[in-house]
Amino acid sequence: MTSTIDLDGDGENMRAGLLSLVLAIVEILEDSLEREALRRMESGQLDDDEIERLGQQLARLEAEIERLEREEGIEEDVAGLRSDLDSLIDDAIWDLFDDDAVPGVGTDGGKPGMTDR
Repeated sequence: MTSTIDLDGDGENMRAGLLSLVLAIVEILEDSLEREALRRMESGQLDDDEIERLGQQLARLEAEIERLEREEGIEEDVAGLRSDLDSLIDDAIWDLFDDDAVPGVGTDGGKPGMTDR
């Protein structure tokens, strides 16, 4: 699926497309923040209070993203853009490495997904 942002249409379509793109990028950043938080928790860098506050902040961020998507009626648009961006990132990462340089990847040229969404 390839997503597009209508830049030639009316202002409302452009607004929805731009908002979808922004929210898709924010979702990617949120996932990165969650992974970093998990890494810090597992390494013992955060105390219990910090873990609790971080969890609450991430939950609020996710709820706000979902609220905006729902209110604007752009859940599917964001999901499509997110999928496209995830694929683009996966391809860019795989272009940096050949199959022999990535542990666990055979020489069949397969590209397992790097992202979990």
